[in-house]
Amino acid sequence: MKDFEILDTSTYEQQLTAKTSGLTAEFKNLFNVPAPEIFTSDPIHYRMRAKFCIYLEGDTVRYYMVDTSDQNKRKAFLKQFPTASVLINRLMPVIAELISGNAELTWKFFEINFLTTLSGEALITLLYHRKLDEAWIEAARNLLKQLREKFPDNVINIIGRALKQKILLDTDCVYETLTVNDRKYRYQQVENSFTQPNAHVSEKMLTWVQDNTRGLSDTDLLELYCGNGNFSIALSGNFRKILATEISKTSVESAQINIAMNNVTNLKIIRLSAEEFTEALNKKREFNRLKNNNVNLDDYSCRAVLVDPPRAGLDPDTIDLLKRYEIIIYISCNPVTLMDNLKSLTETHDITRFAFFDQFPYTEEHIESGVILTRKPQ
Repeated sequence: MKDFEILDTSTYEQQLTAKTSGLTAEFKNLFNVPAPEIFTSDPIHYRMRAKFCIYLEGDTVRYYMVDTSDQNKRKAFLKQFPTASVLINRLMPVIAELISGNAELTWKFFEINFLTTLSGEALITLLYHRKLDEAWIEAARNLLKQLREKFPDNVINIIGRALKQKILLDTDCVYETLTVNDRKYRYQQVENSFTQPNAHVSEKMLTWVQDNTRGLSDTDLLELYCGNGNFSIALSGNFRKILATEISKTSVESAQINIAMNNVTNLKIIRLSAEEFTEALNKKREFNRLKNNNVNLDDYSCRAVLVDPPRAGLDPDTIDLLKRYEIIIYISCNPVTLMDNLKSLTETHDITRFAFFDQFPYTEEHIESGVILTRKPQ
C-alpha cells in the first residue's frame, strides 16, 4: 500500500532520467529531433495545489487519498503531503484541528481543496453534501479569522461549495508572482480554473519559450488555448502584437486582469475556441466577440503560433491552421498526443528545439514537453 506521507527524494534524478530517456527514444524513433533540454523540478514541495478526501472519525477530521496502486481502492490516511507546497503542509494540521469538533463545519464535509502560490497566498475550498446556510457562513468566518491570526504573513481565504452553491467569504482567487529572466509577472489564478500545478517548473517553461522567441519583434504572435494569459503576457516583449484565444470565460476574465496588472499594451485575448478561430480566419463565420473587442484579423501579420492544448491534443483543422505559420511553438502535457500531432506537423516543418519540463515528478510518463518547429525550405 502506498504511503503518501513519504517521499524518497533520493530516487528523483534516477526516475527523471528513466522517464526522459525512454520518451526521447520514442520521439527519435519517429522524428528527427535534437537532444532534448531537460528541466528539473524541486524534488519536494513542488505542487501548488492539492485535493484531499475527508473522513470523519466521530467529530475528528482526517485527510485521506484513494490508493489504487495495487488495483484495489483503499483509503490512505495522511497528516502531511510532501508533494504539496510548504504552505499546504503547514495549513493541513491547523485546519484539521480547528474544524474537528465544530458541528457546522464537519456536517457532511467530504473534501478539501488547496490552491497556493509562491507569493504566499492560499485559497481553501471546503466541499459539502448539504446546503450551506448562515450558520455555516458564521462558523466559516470564524475559521478564516483564526487562520489569518495563525498565518499573519500569508493571504488566506476560504470558499464553501455544495450542490449549486459557491459561497465566498472574501474572494475566489489568489495572485501568483512568477519570475522569468529576472522579471516578475503577476497572475490572478481563480479557484477551479486551470493553472500550472508546479510553479517553479512553470517559470522554467516561460523562460525557455521567451528565450527561444527573441528576435521576432518585427512580427505578431497567435496563441491558441491561452488560459489566463500565462505565456502571452511573458512573451509580450518579444513580439509586435499578440492575439490570443481561449474558450473558458473564467480564464479570459482573469487574462484581462493579468494584462492590466502587468501593463501589457500589445496583447488582446478573445473568448474563442481554436475551431471558432479557424472559422473566423477562413472567413467562414463572423464573430461579434471579435468585433466587440475591435479585432480585425487582417491587422495581424503572424509568423509564429503558440499552442498549449489539453491532453487530447489538436484536432485536424487546428493542425492544418498551424501549418500556415513559419514558426510553431507547441507546449504539451501529453507526449502521446504530441507525437501523434507531430506526425502531421513534420510534413511541413522541422523540429528545431525540444525540451522536457518535469511538472509531474515521480510519475512514469507524465511530463510537459516543449517543441519548436520551423517551416521546411521550399
